[in-house]
Amino acid sequence: MHDGTLASRMGIEFLEAGPDRVVGRMPVEGNTQPYGLLHGGASAVLAETLGSVAAAIHAGPERIALGVEINATHHRSARSGHVTGVATRLHGGRTLATYEIEISDEEGRRVCTSRLTCVLRDR
Repeated sequence: MHDGTLASRMGIEFLEAGPDRVVGRMPVEGNTQPYGLLHGGASAVLAETLGSVAAAIHAGPERIALGVEINATHHRSARSGHVTGVATRLHGGRTLATYEIEISDEEGRRVCTSRLTCVLRDR
């Protein structure tokens, strides 16, 4: 993670990283909307960060991964603690990689389900 990135400012930490699966977590505090609930956009940032990192690992060091489509369904709110995201590869090709990202609260309840597709291209 590079200093000054959005993911860094949001407090995203990586717990596991590989081309098939990336796991990370993010604090709820500081990433809320005015009602004190985790902001849906924060969930989308966590999802895109985890999926993009997985796609970049899949692509290899000579290529880059760029998000081209993301969706997110918000199932429940989170008010405190951390949320954990797990990005799992659905498709890993030469030019596209798609990941499903499940975000859960500290009790293991699903907060958000997202899907991210990245285009893979040469640097």
